[in-house]
Amino acid sequence: MHLISPKELKLQYPVSDKTKGFISESRRCIARIFERQDPRLLIVVGPCSIHNVEEGLSLAKELKRLADEVKDSCFLVMRTYIEKPRTRQGWKGLVHDPHLNGSHDIDAGLAIARSFLVQLAEIGLPAAMEFLTPHLAPYIEDLISWGCIGARTSSSQIHRLLASYLPMPIGFKNSVDGNVDSAIHGVHVARASHAFMHICENGQLRKVQSTGNPHTHVILRGSLLETNFDRESVQKALSAMRREEIPPRVLIDCSHGNSQGHYFKQKKVFQSVLEQVDEGNNLIMGMMLETNLEAGLQKIPAQLGDLQKGVSVTDACLDFSSTAELIESVSLSRSMSLTQS
Repeated sequence: MHLISPKELKLQYPVSDKTKGFISESRRCIARIFERQDPRLLIVVGPCSIHNVEEGLSLAKELKRLADEVKDSCFLVMRTYIEKPRTRQGWKGLVHDPHLNGSHDIDAGLAIARSFLVQLAEIGLPAAMEFLTPHLAPYIEDLISWGCIGARTSSSQIHRLLASYLPMPIGFKNSVDGNVDSAIHGVHVARASHAFMHICENGQLRKVQSTGNPHTHVILRGSLLETNFDRESVQKALSAMRREEIPPRVLIDCSHGNSQGHYFKQKKVFQSVLEQVDEGNNLIMGMMLETNLEAGLQKIPAQLGDLQKGVSVTDACLDFSSTAELIESVSLSRSMSLTQS
């Protein structure tokens, strides 16, 4: 069956001029952080994946209040991942299975996802997205302020070319086995111009010419066997970037391999990275956190009415209260640094 075209979906869920301006300014803020023109930390925070739009918007309103509170020290962007990469089997995300029942109603998934992202932008909170399926990008890219190429796709040619074409800063994660070179090479490729095939607004395959993305960067997320958020690992990655003649800038993912599968260890990672920043490492752009309304993880039950409110159905997450304490500590840390100086 044919899916709705990106153009048609955008007509159904349009973006106001005011919202377009907000997204453009959010992208510029992140670019300035990358370029070290803005001293704030970029904090990409939110659920591992969005599975319930109402709960996602409730979290967004809490994050918006927090973002306003810490705006002098942090720039918050909400994780709004509507696809879920799988190592084996499992739920593939809001777009692919919006009803969480194996019906794979992708038409509905596209509409639900775009509607959610429009509402998020109207709240005034920038959106972060992992670009997993390249031909999904035209449906939602106009609503995204920061993008990510994940650990399983950083070495993928088509994802590197896509990143060179996308209009927002993009981070490349090191591979699942901890290979940082895959992310560094991804950044290198995406900074250049390329001609490649892509889906257009009418849903047809066409040739496009990218200009290169000057704000691509590396994300350190650890591996199955070890972490890479410590000082030595960070410096090693920065040195490798210098050798490749790309801007030495890193974002630290506090979850995944860096928390070794224990969501509560994100706190330790966050605090360690903040210490490195306070010690003077201004090449760290910021951190990523997996956060939901409530802590932990749940399996999708046979009876969807049994789902726990605000609990992730993919990776385990920190609760919002714990997350707020961590992010508020950045403001406190920065205030103390200014006082001491």
